[in-house]
Amino acid sequence: MDLFDKCYNKLVADSRAAGIYPYFHELESRQDVEVIMEGKRRIMLGSNNYLGLTVDPRVIEAGVKALEKYGSGCSGSRFLNGTLDLHVQLENELAEFVGKESCMTFSTGFQSNLGIISAIVGRNDYMICDKENHASIYDGCKLSYGKMVRYRHADMEDLEAQLQRIPESAGKLIITDGVFSMGGDIAKLPEIVELAHKYGARVMVDDAHGLGVLGKNGRGTADHFGLTDQVDLIMGTFSKSLASIGGYVAGDLRVIDYARHASRPFIFCASIPPASCATALAALRILKETPELPKRLMELSMYMRKGLRERGVAIRESVTPIIPIYTYEPEATLRKAKELYDEGVYVNPVLPPATPADECLLRTSYMASHTEALLDEALDVIERVIGHTALEQ
Repeated sequence: MDLFDKCYNKLVADSRAAGIYPYFHELESRQDVEVIMEGKRRIMLGSNNYLGLTVDPRVIEAGVKALEKYGSGCSGSRFLNGTLDLHVQLENELAEFVGKESCMTFSTGFQSNLGIISAIVGRNDYMICDKENHASIYDGCKLSYGKMVRYRHADMEDLEAQLQRIPESAGKLIITDGVFSMGGDIAKLPEIVELAHKYGARVMVDDAHGLGVLGKNGRGTADHFGLTDQVDLIMGTFSKSLASIGGYVAGDLRVIDYARHASRPFIFCASIPPASCATALAALRILKETPELPKRLMELSMYMRKGLRERGVAIRESVTPIIPIYTYEPEATLRKAKELYDEGVYVNPVLPPATPADECLLRTSYMASHTEALLDEALDVIERVIGHTALEQ
């Protein structure tokens, strides 16, 4: 058998032939609430730019100044020649903001999960994962030498059953998304922490979609529940609320210092470019100084949820700015996404393996910079295209 025989995807081929292939649409403008995409105005309901800071003049200015001062890159890893004073400032301010002793940054959020999980989980250790955790968590588990077990999504009875099967002497790390990236629901962190104490496990929260969204001033999921001191590791990204690229992990000083010297994705990868570091730092400072931003984001999320329910569109109950619209079948999902796109509303179609085969959805997400008028316009389009079809299943 030729190695390349497998390089064929029927769904991709069929959707291209049908004119409903939904990926790699080209942006011709800034990432904002309205964009120009392939020559036409679209209302952006498919971005993780939760606070709208990618177009903030202060963030842009910080990036330009860093580019002028430090150049375009560091040409090396943080471990060797690639540590800037900007990296250290960002790490210190992030650690203080999320309530931890120390913080380390990675070149992407995906890499942050690869780097921390593989560094601290070794042979004879266990990782206990929610089935709807992000793909980067799963890949981090694969990169480690530990054993991964999964529990049914948000099912605390199943989590306890999995913990009961693990030898008492083994190291245990419960890993969960804080805000789940597809469903938009929030982890049952109080119950997770309680079970971790009962079974001698540590807790790690991937807060990629929680930072800037939940908690006081957007400090995240652990702060939202008042459990910052009970969560051992908090991971996050800069590519969402912090309007840049990169990622971080925060925790106890001894753990983070150990990971700095043990994490291969950290040691052997070039550091975050100066401009990206500076823009993330500027966005973090804006977040700290502007508590009304997460509040406004929450208000608009609730406004959209109310509007969708009034129009008979089925959604999962939550309070976050991620609102999935269930379309169930892959082809129906692609067709509805194409219709919305043609009508001027951009959303993200989500298909297997990101969802079960019969739970495909259109992922919509919102920004603090949206307006009610813009959301009303989008709601009218969604009602025309989706109607009550999501309720028929």
